[in-house]
Amino acid sequence: MDRRLYSLCGEDGKRHYSPHVWKIIMALNHKGLEYDLIPVSFADIPSVEDGSYSSVPVLRDGNTVLGESFDIARYLDETYADAPALFDGKGAVALTRFVESYCKTVLHPSLATIAVMDMHNLMSPADQVYFRSARERRFGMPLEVMAEGGEAERALLPEKLSPVRDLLATQDWLSGAMPAYADYTLFGTLQWCNVCAPNTLFESDDLVSHWFERCLDLYDGVGRNPAQSDRH
Repeated sequence: MDRRLYSLCGEDGKRHYSPHVWKIIMALNHKGLEYDLIPVSFADIPSVEDGSYSSVPVLRDGNTVLGESFDIARYLDETYADAPALFDGKGAVALTRFVESYCKTVLHPSLATIAVMDMHNLMSPADQVYFRSARERRFGMPLEVMAEGGEAERALLPEKLSPVRDLLATQDWLSGAMPAYADYTLFGTLQWCNVCAPNTLFESDDLVSHWFERCLDLYDGVGRNPAQSDRH
C-alpha cells in the first residue's frame, strides 16, 4: 500500500521536529504499519497532495488522505482495528483530548520559548525567513527577545509537568499499563523540544524523564533517531 507521512524537517531533510508529526510516527509504529516519511519545508506544504493542507502531518494511506493528528489517529484505530489500539478502553478518547488540551495550553507556550532559536537554527534559510516572520507577528517581538525568556520557562517546566509526575507515580504510562495515543500526544510535544535542543528538558531523576526515556525506547528506539531515513 502507498502510505506516506509528510513531515517538517530541518535543512538536512532528516531532523523531524513537528510535535504533531511525532504523534503519528509513534501511532504508525504502534499499529505496526510501514510508511514512507516524506520531508517537507514550510514552502512545500501548499503543494502536498491536493494542495488543501496548511500544516503537517498529512498522511496518505492508499486512497485516503488526511490531515490533523487526532483525526489521523482515530482513522488508524478504525481502519486497523486488529492491530493494537491507540484508544484502548472506555474514556480513552476523552483522556487523550484532555492531554492534548493540556499540552496546547500549558506546555506549548513554554516550549515555544525554550526551543525558538534552536528550532530556527536547524531550518533552511528560506524556512528561517518564513518562521521568523510568522512567529514575530504572532508573539509581537523579535525571536531573539523571545528566546531571552527561555531559561525562565525552563525553570518553570518541572512545575508545569507536576500533574504528569503525580500520575506516573502510580502507573508506568499515561494510558495505564501500556502506552497509547495519550502518551504519544505528550511525547510528541516534548520530542519537539528534544529534537531542537537534545537532552536539555529534564533532571535525570525526574519521573517524567524516566517515562520520556521509555517512550524513546519504544519501537526499536524510533524516537532516539530524529535524523531518520525516509523508509520505515
